[in-house]
Amino acid sequence: MGSIVWKALAASSAVVATLVATKVADQIWKTTGQDDIDPADPESPILQAVAYAALTGLIAAAIKTYTTRKAAQYYENSAGHLPKGLETSH
Repeated sequence: MGSIVWKALAASSAVVATLVATKVADQIWKTTGQDDIDPADPESPILQAVAYAALTGLIAAAIKTYTTRKAAQYYENSAGHLPKGLETSH
């Protein structure tokens, strides 16, 4: 396996994280009783827009970390070593 495969795995984990984070954030937002919000809409209250953006960012970062770690684990199991740049010297 080469760096192209790793880049594809890492990129797909970022895309998955973004898509899932938005869906999860929307559900959490609605569960708390908040109105639908578009953070890019200048008519949206700034505090709600920032809170929603922070929630989405937190969820996206957590999911991206998880999916990237799983992708690295898959890469290591398939190639016998971690992707270049993730190798550690223990």
